[in-house]
Amino acid sequence: MFKRMLQAVGIGGPSVDTIVSDEASGPGGHLTGEVRVGGASGAADIQKIVLSLAAEVETGDEEKRGMEFQQLVVAEDFRLEAEEHRTIPFTIPLPWETPITTVHGQPLRGMRLGVSTQVAVAKAVDTSDMDPIRIEPLASQQPVIDALLAMGSHIKNADIEHGHIRGVHQEFPFYQEIAFSPPPQFADRVGEIELTFVAWPEGLDVVLEADKRGGLFTPGGDAIGRIHRSHEEALTTDWGAEITRWLEAVVEHGGGRTVHGHHGMHGHEEHSGPGMGGMLAAGAGGLAAGAVGGMVLGEMLEGEEGEADEEELAAEMEEE
Repeated sequence: MFKRMLQAVGIGGPSVDTIVSDEASGPGGHLTGEVRVGGASGAADIQKIVLSLAAEVETGDEEKRGMEFQQLVVAEDFRLEAEEHRTIPFTIPLPWETPITTVHGQPLRGMRLGVSTQVAVAKAVDTSDMDPIRIEPLASQQPVIDALLAMGSHIKNADIEHGHIRGVHQEFPFYQEIAFSPPPQFADRVGEIELTFVAWPEGLDVVLEADKRGGLFTPGGDAIGRIHRSHEEALTTDWGAEITRWLEAVVEHGGGRTVHGHHGMHGHEEHSGPGMGGMLAAGAGGLAAGAVGGMVLGEMLEGEEGEADEEELAAEMEEE
């Protein structure tokens, strides 16, 4: 980082180092740390120091690019005297849709999320490399993950996709997918399961996508489901039972369909078909923080008719 600053302000300019707290944060929480700046051989006028949260997002054809989703000005318009050092503490609010990067302290393979530091000094601007950050699941999200793990699934990897999920209110122009192996009892009929969370202050949507294996006389394809819960309800939901019922419905009623809730993933169009009842379709309310624009960490844990029943996560199917 010091060398990068030299390129912007010349030999003898100040160095800047951003230190992020080791404590894990969660969506809707805060990221804390400090920016350390100083050590210039002469006086330096700092015009602005800006921190940006960014994620590496798949934008299509397996291409990836960094997208900023939160910014904070931590200091502006001050002078550093020669050899002076200054420490600037910061607290960055984390939007509710912030992707998670760790589960039970283990990094999710495929995720790159971090904070970069932009410094404007004497009309020159330089941006640091990404400093990775730890984002743990919300208390309301953790039981969903734990239920899949308890069923015998394993987390394979995770990524962030560009786009919006149909029927779900999003502030970000992207969403996270956490890929699981299927539970052993469904492994011969269902392939990979992908889990997406979209949270806001009052609750969250849980979106599941499963790849049904085709047989000699049965079609395969993706089935997608969504359930809406408040944070309090999510803590008391029997997610193992809910997910099992959903997977049973997926197996029974086939791939190439969408379990309740339009899901605009991978550019697919969904068309309404007969419903079976089960998953809630209520849309999300507004989020506390929005996107301002629109990066991994180590090893990891190895688709409208019909009445919805709020107590069951079943399978309202939609023909593609």
